[in-house]
Amino acid sequence: MTGVRTLLGAVVKRALAYIKRLDKLLLLLAGCCSAIGITLIYSLVINSRSQRITDAAVDSQTVKVQLIAALVGLFLALIIAVFDYRWFSRLWFLYLPAALGLTLLTFTGLGISGLEGADDRAWIDLGFITVQPAEFLKLAYILSLSYHCFRTKEFLNNPLNILALLVHGGLPAALVMLQGDDGTAMVFIIIFLAIVFAAGLSWKYILGAAALAPAVFWLLWTYYLQPVHKNRILSVIFPEKYSNADLLYQTSRSLIALGSGQLEGKGLFGGDYTYVPVCHSDFIFSYAGQTLGFIGCLAIVLLITLFCLRLLLSGMRSQDELGRYILVGIFSYFLTHSVLNIGMVTGITPVIGIPLPFFSAGGTAMLSSWLAVGLALSVYYHHQRFDTIFKN
Repeated sequence: MTGVRTLLGAVVKRALAYIKRLDKLLLLLAGCCSAIGITLIYSLVINSRSQRITDAAVDSQTVKVQLIAALVGLFLALIIAVFDYRWFSRLWFLYLPAALGLTLLTFTGLGISGLEGADDRAWIDLGFITVQPAEFLKLAYILSLSYHCFRTKEFLNNPLNILALLVHGGLPAALVMLQGDDGTAMVFIIIFLAIVFAAGLSWKYILGAAALAPAVFWLLWTYYLQPVHKNRILSVIFPEKYSNADLLYQTSRSLIALGSGQLEGKGLFGGDYTYVPVCHSDFIFSYAGQTLGFIGCLAIVLLITLFCLRLLLSGMRSQDELGRYILVGIFSYFLTHSVLNIGMVTGITPVIGIPLPFFSAGGTAMLSSWLAVGLALSVYYHHQRFDTIFKN
């Protein structure tokens, strides 16, 4: 009996030590974002049933998937926090090829488009579930690229290493571009730039890249971008020219919906809502504007801002360079997604199919967001010492 009490006491002690060292503020902010996102989607389902708003793509199954993904993600995040992120990083030769292989499946018969009529093939249909591999590839990308920069920090600016970094950073982005998912490819590029900049990339390379940027943009505009992609960009620059185009239909509906909520919104249930295509997914922020109004949208932006700032501050306080690179990568991942999503909902950036983390419907996106939180928790937990809760 004494032995059992001793064991229980040790377990309780370890559990309390674990909870004490967790980044509880980051968990709270992520939990609030997930809860609001699930509530918005549930509201959309109820209002769709009562014919107050039409969105045939959303039903009760959407809410279940979102809730299960959030709970499973939270559980996995707490498990990931136990393990040292340095250990995860060293296993790049396992998870990076696996994530790339999963992404390559989108080019087989398993590959499907996320939406009917869309020009991308970024999903794989496993029969019982659909998965977007690029979401998991982002996490593998952040870990492996951070580890690459950490291991080569003594000769980071060596030309051969710069070439290796460009291959490391460019291959996943190019793979996603071949899928037709240019928005996600942009996220990969920004993550790459953020991590190598944090690692100490020489200004001569930064200025050289800036000088080459116009030429690269011209090549992409001339030989890569399709007319629909060009028009999406031009419609943001010259909205009056494309005011009657079908291209701006989704954006115009989104702006009408945002404005219709005014200051306090129409409420989550029972309002006279404006229809916005795909409002449960990439345009969930427009639905938040209708139901919660300007105040609700401001609260969501504030939550996301605090969440991103918490990631950045945790990176700045990290005593380990590898942990700092990982947190910079995760910070740039969430910030880029949020800015691009809210930008396209408000007509500031082109419509490129980027979900709003924690809010947009999609089990893969929700799960990967929580896995990223788990990595951030691991860095916060282990950044000072090479230990785990299983060591004294």
